[in-house]
Amino acid sequence: MNSIKISPTFANELKQLRRDLHAHPELGFEVHRTADIVASRLGEWGIPVVRGLGGTGVVGLVKQGHSNRAIGLRADMDALPLQEMNRFAHASKHAGKMHACGHDGHTAMLLGAARTLVERRNFDGTVVLIFQPAEEGGGGAQRMIDDGLFDRFPMESVFGMHNYPGMPVGHFGLTPGPMLASASEFSAMILGQGAHAAQPHHAIDPLAVGIQLAQSWQTVMTRNRDPMDAGVLSITQFHAGSADNVIPDHAVLSGTVRTFSSTLLDLIERRMRELAEHTASAFGARVDFRFDRHYPVLVNDATQTALVVDMLHDLVGPDCVDARFRPIFAAEDFAYMLQKKPGCYLHIGNGADGHRAAGHGLGPCNLHHPSYDFNDELLTLGMRCWVTLAERLLARHTA
Repeated sequence: MNSIKISPTFANELKQLRRDLHAHPELGFEVHRTADIVASRLGEWGIPVVRGLGGTGVVGLVKQGHSNRAIGLRADMDALPLQEMNRFAHASKHAGKMHACGHDGHTAMLLGAARTLVERRNFDGTVVLIFQPAEEGGGGAQRMIDDGLFDRFPMESVFGMHNYPGMPVGHFGLTPGPMLASASEFSAMILGQGAHAAQPHHAIDPLAVGIQLAQSWQTVMTRNRDPMDAGVLSITQFHAGSADNVIPDHAVLSGTVRTFSSTLLDLIERRMRELAEHTASAFGARVDFRFDRHYPVLVNDATQTALVVDMLHDLVGPDCVDARFRPIFAAEDFAYMLQKKPGCYLHIGNGADGHRAAGHGLGPCNLHHPSYDFNDELLTLGMRCWVTLAERLLARHTA
């Protein structure tokens, strides 16, 4: 494997690009400026571009040699609806929008890899560069798939990478099997009968039902779930009433469920629904229970993960690779891509707080936090990771 040399000039260009993207965050599928920049840069480097998958998605094709083999590399482009607390020069210029998850850095890394792949031409096949909108709750990955991502651009495997605050720069984490959890949301609208607070006997109190239900739902996790199966059921909202002397006629409970198993998810949904319906009935109330499944479990293919681990050992050394990274209950719509194609999702260390420029917020540098900032030290390392992986998997074969 040839060493990948990156000029200081190009490294600085990537840094400035990343900071420009950070200063101009866009939400969901509305990543028009970001997609324009991505398409423009790819075009400048002679890379064919296809736009419009998932609405604002961008696909670049780097071809070399005669092989029909192809792999996909994916970066997400969207920001979060969050007010940034940082005050450095590249802080968000748009109120209520912020790159608080590092998608600006992911986009810059993959663009850097694109240019380097074109310059080196050290592979045989096609690298499909996938720039995806709407990862933050919009399901942009599924939208791109629905628009023909894997039909129009056949590939044998697909890979994604995300920064991970707290992990040292230069380190990577990944694991075969489940890596990130499924994400589902639930709500229960309890319909009772309102009354004066001084005459509770005239009411069917939805708060009493809600309190009982909240406690009963926790038994799903403590008495129905196999203790060896990881899962989280969190009630995060309980809304009822608007006056101290009025028993309201309805109450709403809502929250989220996370699991690493579809079988466990089926069990949790079924038992939550049964408990909601029977508890409401026991109090003489009615309930409208809803359970919405969003992102599925993200499952890394064992074979592809082993290939990535071998590549990382050569890139940064075994001591910097956690090949049995502990799965976390965060969710990612890259899971949809891994349902269609074998592949691997990996974390790249973002460091702690020391990289942030003067003027950062007072909070920690955590994902989805208003004081977060992507670590520019990762740009060239992440770029090297993508290029090395592509050249390893699409290596030229000699007779």
